Amino acid sequence: MQYYPRLRDLREDMDLTQDQLVEILKMHKTTYTNYEQGKREPPFELIIKLAKFYNVSTDYIAGLTDNPNKK
Repeated sequence: MQYYPRLRDLREDMDLTQDQLVEILKMHKTTYTNYEQGKREPPFELIIKLAKFYNVSTDYIAGLTDNPNKK
């Protein structure tokens, strides 16, 4: 299972709590917490949604690059 440590970093960089983010995403907090902790694999649709929300690339979220800028 892939672990996405940048999910938490990006959220905290925007000064959002998990409660605030899950309200924006319209999902259960437990589900999102499991994604942040690497207990569940986030669906690719969510990764895309978060990349758009944070204005970063999906590669950055996945840890494939250290450059957060979209190409």
